[in-house]
Amino acid sequence: MKWIPPFKSSISFVSVFIGLFLFFGILGFSQTSPTIVFGDTTSDIQEKIAEQNAKIAALEKEIAQYESTLYQIAGEKTTLQGEVNRIDVSRKKIGATISVTENKIASATLQLKRLGGAIDDKAKRIETSKKTMEQSFQALYQMGETTIVEQLLSADRMIEAWQEVDRVEQLSGALRNEVIDLQTTKESLTVDYSATEKEKIKLLSLKKQLSDQKILLDQNRNEQATLLSQTKNKESAFQKLLADKQAAKAQFEKQLNDYEASLKYTLDPTSIPKAGSGVLSFPLDGAFMLRCRDRANTFKNIYCLTQYFGNTAFAQSGAYNGKGHNGVDFGAPEGTPIVSALGGVVVDTGNTDLFPGCYSYGKWVYIRHDNGLGTLYSHLSVISVSKGSTVGTGSLLGYSGKTGYATGPHLHFSVYVASAVKIIKLGDVKSITKCGGAYMPVAPTEAYLNPMKYL
Repeated sequence: MKWIPPFKSSISFVSVFIGLFLFFGILGFSQTSPTIVFGDTTSDIQEKIAEQNAKIAALEKEIAQYESTLYQIAGEKTTLQGEVNRIDVSRKKIGATISVTENKIASATLQLKRLGGAIDDKAKRIETSKKTMEQSFQALYQMGETTIVEQLLSADRMIEAWQEVDRVEQLSGALRNEVIDLQTTKESLTVDYSATEKEKIKLLSLKKQLSDQKILLDQNRNEQATLLSQTKNKESAFQKLLADKQAAKAQFEKQLNDYEASLKYTLDPTSIPKAGSGVLSFPLDGAFMLRCRDRANTFKNIYCLTQYFGNTAFAQSGAYNGKGHNGVDFGAPEGTPIVSALGGVVVDTGNTDLFPGCYSYGKWVYIRHDNGLGTLYSHLSVISVSKGSTVGTGSLLGYSGKTGYATGPHLHFSVYVASAVKIIKLGDVKSITKCGGAYMPVAPTEAYLNPMKYL
């Protein structure tokens, strides 16, 4: 009977082990790996990323200062000069925001470069390991074909034969380690590929934001030119313009409120989340909401709220035609990112400013959520989503502004029982001042919910 030495059984184990890895594609993984050559080292790239982050931090401080100035202007009497100053400061803030986005794009590009270099290095390591393992496997297989007796008989000296046995055992152990290292490298490479895809998505999002912000900057420039043209740079003309807008808005709201009050509806409490459940997130950018805590003295709250839901003192003064406020208002300087309070589907978007003299929601987005709630975001300057698109919690919807009727830039945020909301052309249900051609969400009065009970 032919005696099989220990190292030959090890060879059989290793050959099976390698065969499995070959079957699952580990050794061939580098075939689809990109070959990327970069001049910068990893440390060079990390240093550049740190520089970009430092610039972003400095710009964000500058933006916070502009916001403080805008809040100060908002607290003063509305005058033509004050409005011109607001537009000027807003333009500077938007410019700084554009710089932040450009630096974030540069940082994301550098991250992709770093990941590309890491992927290339690991792909080369896998290719090298593949060749080494193939050579080692061939050597082991050839050695395993010869028995210990045959090796002893063919060796000039017995000690050389046993040294050969030791080399085989060492080679077998090294091969096992190579397989383990190869598996680790492949797993790390998979992580890098995943991170690269996420960074690419982030980069696309940033480029879209940059495009929106440039539109916002153009609108800001046009706003100032239009204002000065309408008023002839006279305070009296500016005050008359404000009064005319207020009158048109009051007339519109009376007819809309009367229509919504006439709609019959009975709320089923089980169809929506319980009040106080906190199912919604705040509809503004997280960094902005953190800064609101530092402005508690200005707003008398830590959320930058300027108007609450229902019959507030401001509502009772006639601001909403004597009716309660159907949402909450967040004081948000022009260009503040507005985000979805919860994942859902964009049912529709609209712009009441397309109809001259229609002072209402301006640019708006309405989202239906799976939990039975609906949310409205209005007075936006730019809309970043489209009808039918799916959004997640915190997804960018647009940017704050003062479209429609607004005494200053802010976000009007309403929460509804979604089943009761309809998007209608106002002229189809009633002749409503100059808003007959405008589309917007309407709902029975009972279907409006207090947003603060769900945030």
